[in-house]
Amino acid sequence: MSDAGVFRVAMVIPLQGTGGIFGPSCRSVAELASHEINESGGILGREVELVFVDSGRPDDLLTAEVDALIRAGRIDAITGWHISSHRHLLADVVRGRIPYIYTALYEGGETRPGVFASGEVPGTQVAPAFAWLGRNLGLRDWAVVGHDYVWPRTSAAFVRTAAPALGMRVHGAAFATMGDEEAVFRLVDHVEHAAVDGVAMFLVGQDAVVFNREFARRGLHERTVRFSPLMDENMLLGSGDGCTESLFSSAGYFRSLVTADTLDLQSRYLGYHGAYAPALNNTAESCYEGMVTLARLVDRAGSTDMDRVNAAVDGLAYDGPRGVVEFRGAQGVHDVYLAKADGYDFDVVAAL
Repeated sequence: MSDAGVFRVAMVIPLQGTGGIFGPSCRSVAELASHEINESGGILGREVELVFVDSGRPDDLLTAEVDALIRAGRIDAITGWHISSHRHLLADVVRGRIPYIYTALYEGGETRPGVFASGEVPGTQVAPAFAWLGRNLGLRDWAVVGHDYVWPRTSAAFVRTAAPALGMRVHGAAFATMGDEEAVFRLVDHVEHAAVDGVAMFLVGQDAVVFNREFARRGLHERTVRFSPLMDENMLLGSGDGCTESLFSSAGYFRSLVTADTLDLQSRYLGYHGAYAPALNNTAESCYEGMVTLARLVDRAGSTDMDRVNAAVDGLAYDGPRGVVEFRGAQGVHDVYLAKADGYDFDVVAAL
């Protein structure tokens, strides 16, 4: 590794607030990825150093910190799991000055130069899941609930548009402000009063936990299936025993998925952090993908010059915990799986 300095990566993850439930796992997985990249020679021969940025703080503080880091030359790239509204804010701040690898599942459609999305999108994550649930469980009538920001609202619109081709009927959508427990209870009211087979949940973190607990308390799990594209093992643990029955999720990674790649990652993660490390889950694993994507992309470009980085992304491919990840334009594409909650873990039932 050269003495040319370090390659600093802003790892933007929620450490507080509704999404704070993801923070410890995201941080731990990012640390493993950084360690492994450095063991392999770093990025452009430079040692990788993580700069953790808390996306759970107020928006103005988040954007001011990232802008200051870029202006001062203290970071060379940005990645991490954070919600889509923060992606929009940060993309406007970054303005293509440094590479920005966005790792979270999202609504799709990101086209700004310098922003590269490695997470799942509705066309490959949501629609195939609905098709499987309709085909195998006979679910036809659905309600939609979510938080009141771009990912849930755009995803709800996607579901409405896709519904006829999937043989579904959508019976209304309801949204809640993040962090408002009473508003989450009203989302449960919406489902309880609807004559539906299933509810699509586009909720983040702790609010989804609150929804699951109240849903089960009212006994709704006995008649209504839940599907959420954002549900990890930390959220299952927070929801509690008996509150995750008839709950499905789809993602590119589940720790219970038995493949050589997933088992290898789990072994390395435990070897690096020990048996008491935060849960290795699909949300956190996306941060691993972000780091690998960043390293492969910049090394492929041979530079951090953004013209060269933007030109290098199309066709970038690598084999990792999610199997083969290939970039078509600036969007990563990989296998997606459907799983059913089983207590505090998931049972993978299908490749979508």
